[in-house]
Amino acid sequence: MNNFSETLKTFGMNFLAFAIVLVIGVVVVRLLLIPIKRVMVKSRGEHTVKTFLFSLIKVALYGLVAITALGTAHVDVGSLLTALGAAAITAGLALQDTLRSFVSGVIIIFTKPFTAGDLIQFEGYEGYIDSIRIFYTQIHTFDNRTVQIPNSRLTTNNVVNCSVRGTRRIDIKFSVSYEDNLTKVKSVVYAVIANIPEIIGDPEPKVYISNHLDSGVEVFAMVWVKEEDYYPALFRMEEDVKNAFDENGITIPYPHVHLVENVNNSE
Repeated sequence: MNNFSETLKTFGMNFLAFAIVLVIGVVVVRLLLIPIKRVMVKSRGEHTVKTFLFSLIKVALYGLVAITALGTAHVDVGSLLTALGAAAITAGLALQDTLRSFVSGVIIIFTKPFTAGDLIQFEGYEGYIDSIRIFYTQIHTFDNRTVQIPNSRLTTNNVVNCSVRGTRRIDIKFSVSYEDNLTKVKSVVYAVIANIPEIIGDPEPKVYISNHLDSGVEVFAMVWVKEEDYYPALFRMEEDVKNAFDENGITIPYPHVHLVENVNNSE
């Protein structure tokens, strides 16, 4: 009974010390996080980076409080950390894809191949980035879908960032008949370009004869627009060039299929 009383008393004292240190530590961490958050909000930098760093600082401070409280209660922290490390390794083997996405998220946040608000193309998807999170990146497509892409795929495959330069080039091809005057064709295309306000003059628009096809001649036009005007200018140019060709008697050829009748003459 005496031993049980001593054990119970020791346990009670250790638990009380643990609780006191834990409560004081939590209060101190909360007080410290207030100025830290203010400094980060006022500092320059990406919102995603600041949020990620604040989360790391918060976890680190609370982890330090927990370790200190356990040490005060005479818990073997070294053995506990060893056990947690072994458990973490086991969990890591089972969650390799998740950990890979976490590491990729850190890489994306700090290397900034793209940021929130950028327009990207990836694996058939095209849309604006809503947010970059630790495990996945969320984009908003033009047809109003929300797509969540694991960060590990974004760092191991090719991502096209359409917003880095601010402008994009439209490459568009047309076919005309061999009988058409190519000088006239090019002047008609240039006239269409001049009437589309979304197309900018620097870099200068270019129209070339690019290829000789089986059914006609290929005309290749390159024009520059602001990133947000890409699709409006592209669709308008497709329509206006067709109308201009019709008005000027320029033929847009199409493949012709000639059927040959085979006649087998037998004696």
